[in-house]
Parts: sequence; structure tokens; C-alpha cells
Amino acid sequence: MSDVLLPGIAATRVTTPRLVQNVLHPEGTDPAGPGEAVLFVHGNVSSSLFWQPTLLALHETGRARPLAVDLRGYGDTDPLPVDARRGMRDWADDLAALVDALGPERVHLVGWSMGGGVVLQYLLDAPARVASVALVAPVSPYGFGGTAGPDGRRLAEDGAGSGAGAANPVFVAALAAGDTTADSPASPRSVLRAFYVAPGSLPLDPRLEDVYVAAMLSTRTGEDHYPGEAATSATWPGVAPGRRGVLNTMAPTVFDVSGVADLPAGPPVLWVRGDADAIVSDASLFDLAHLGSLGAVPGWPGADAFPVQPMVTQTRAVLDRYAAGGGHYREVVLPGVGHSPHVERPQEFVVALLEHLDVAVGRPAGLG
Repeated sequence: MSDVLLPGIAATRVTTPRLVQNVLHPEGTDPAGPGEAVLFVHGNVSSSLFWQPTLLALHETGRARPLAVDLRGYGDTDPLPVDARRGMRDWADDLAALVDALGPERVHLVGWSMGGGVVLQYLLDAPARVASVALVAPVSPYGFGGTAGPDGRRLAEDGAGSGAGAANPVFVAALAAGDTTADSPASPRSVLRAFYVAPGSLPLDPRLEDVYVAAMLSTRTGEDHYPGEAATSATWPGVAPGRRGVLNTMAPTVFDVSGVADLPAGPPVLWVRGDADAIVSDASLFDLAHLGSLGAVPGWPGADAFPVQPMVTQTRAVLDRYAAGGGHYREVVLPGVGHSPHVERPQEFVVALLEHLDVAVGRPAGLG
């Protein structure tokens, strides 16, 4: 990994009873060492490499022990298959095994996009082990596709409109081929520039863009990984989730972490998002219902039968319930920012995260 690690970052493979997981951390630090552990969890079609500038910035403050893990099927963690019948619990259970191996009694969790869903699943399953949660452009608590309204009402019993069948096959082929070019709109580099960030907001350092493309290309493809096993449906748009692979873990038939709203005395939550996010929004360009409303997917039956998924509204509704039950959350919206606030506005992101960690540990904001 030496060609994709930034100066000051090291990688350690940690053996757990479930699998061997790759963990990034600042050089000279022990992943199992002392101090407040902050564990960063990446999103879909990415890896821990996206967190490197954040790890370095947080390490410089001396206020936490930052770590970033590769999920199974990504980066240098063992590529075990993903059982989508368990929702995101394969990854959440892997996190639990990693936390046990590293030793902290409680951990601060930061989850980006799909990683936000993994973090919320971990919180739901093991709330006593979580010191705080930061959600970065997170997937809806009701998954991706096939639901409506702030309460995540499922539109079809079989989860139609979600799962592996919603993936762009040209993009999947480009991933499998290791395409590093921007020759096609569906190449990983083009998708990074157009959707992972708001257009024009990538860091100026071209080396970072190459690192992020390498992270995307570390994604394993196929029915056991990304996008997963596709299935058909008699309900528009004709696709439903299968039993294996990444996109099927986010189907509403298997994934629902809205129960975090009912946790007693839950940890503080930070929610950071950009107002120009084209992936997770109330009008996502990756939601088949929204694409249908735009005429990009034929046969859309209309807003009454198959409305657009209000992803941001669903997250806010769950977090509002969380607050009403005695929890605390803070929403930070960054103007002009897309799906990757930590990449697009790294300094603002770290400031918000540090303020959040101060609240979590009972330290006056801004103090080391």
C-alpha cells in the first residue's frame, strides 16, 4: 500500500476471530494504544484511504487516537462474502470484533455514506460500547431505495426499487477492469468528480485524486461483493434485492436502524452533510424513483404509486425522535458541498468533529 499511503500514515492488519482487517493510523502510534479511539468507517466503492487527511489532522491535535478500517470486500481487509440477508450486520459484527481486538471499552464512531449505516447498526446492537457517533452524508436509516415518507414506508413487499439490480453495469465493469481514466462518464474517476464531490470541489493536489481512485478500485466486484446478486420484481422498476452482496444490504427488506431513536441515554450524534449531495438527498440521482420521475427510467407509475425516497428527511425524522427521547444530535450543513464533506471541506469537517468529541467526553469545546 506504500504508493497510496500519505506521508505520516501507516497500515496494520489486525487479526480478529471473524477476519483480518486492515487499519490505517498515524505513523508511530499503536492501533491498540491508549487514548480516546475514534474509528472511521468508509462508504461504498471506497476504502479507508479516503480518511487519510482527516487522520493526520486529528492526530496533530493530540486529542484522540484516530483509526480507519477497511470493510470486508474493500481495501486490504479480507474479502469475505457479504450476506445481505443480515442487512449490514456482517460489517457491524466485523467492527465489533475489531473493537474487541483493539481493546477500548467504548469507541467514537465516524461513518460516511454506507458506513453511516454500518455505524448505526453497531450502535443499535452494542450501545454501551459507543461513546459518540458522527454521520457523514449517511445512508437513510431505512436503506437506499424502495421507501417513502419520513417514516420509511416500504413501497413493495419484495423491496422493489432497491438492491443490486439498481447498479450501473458500465460502472461495475469499469471497476472490475481497474479503469483509472476519465474517458467515460461511468469510469470511477469521472464518478468521483461528478458525484462523490460537488463538481469542482476536489482537492487541488492531483495525488489525492489518484489515491481516491485507487480506493474506489479496491472494491471487490461480483455477486458476493459489489453490486451483489440481482433479482427481478413484478413491481416497477422491475428489480428487487437479492441475498448476497453490497447493494442488497441496504434494501428495506433487511435494513432498518430507525430503532436507534428509542435507545435510552444514547451517545451524542453529529450529522454532517453537504447541501449539494447528489447521492444521498431528497432527490437522489441514484434513486430509481427519482430517475423515473425525470424520465431516465421508463414506465415510472407516478408519485402516488412510487414516490421519490426523501433520504435526508428520513434521517432527520429519526434523529428528531432520538432527541425527543433524551438523546442529543447536531446537524451541520455545508453549502456547496457534495457527498464527501471530509474531502471537500477538510478543515471545517475536522473542526465540527473536534467540537463533537469535546461534547462526548465532557470537555469544554476548543480545549485540548
